[in-house]
Amino acid sequence: MLARRKHVYFAMMGACIALFVLAWSVVRLWSVPAAVAMCVVAMVIPPFAAMVANRRGPDDRWWDDPSGDEKSDEWWDELDGKKRRP
Repeated sequence: MLARRKHVYFAMMGACIALFVLAWSVVRLWSVPAAVAMCVVAMVIPPFAAMVANRRGPDDRWWDDPSGDEKSDEWWDELDGKKRRP
């Protein structure tokens, strides 16, 4: 699951860089407004790439989920200041 998110993240960021490079090395020769539009699209991609990379998958353990190890869960709860229910 994590590997797929990494691949999607790097593909999105690669597309972002490709859009910037193509916009100002090739497209600007024919149309500056099209190059600017490509840069605006490239500017929007990184926040979505970050959301994709940091999304929690259905099988991912979140930081506050119990791990199943009783001793470890007690230790983390003590550090977090949580009281466990019996």
